Amino acid sequence: MKTMLKNLTEDKKEKARVFQVVLLNNDASQEVEVQEAEQVDFLRVQKHLKHGGSVFITSKSSQKLPRSREKKTNQSKKDKGLRVLF
Repeated sequence: MKTMLKNLTEDKKEKARVFQVVLLNNDASQEVEVQEAEQVDFLRVQKHLKHGGSVFITSKSSQKLPRSREKKTNQSKKDKGLRVLF
């Protein structure tokens, strides 16, 4: 059991989180730069913000969101013509 738990924690350590940094220029060029790295360069982010740009930061793994599905409604609500979405 201990070996299995140790292997699981080692697997998590090996999977480095990758961040995606999107730098947007709020000028006439409206250029966009996308960077992917294991660490965010906050000095670069701060400099970009000081020059009037916008920054979006996300983790690469967080983009894998499941699609939302319409839940089944119960029969009495269907009879009334109502649709319930969650």
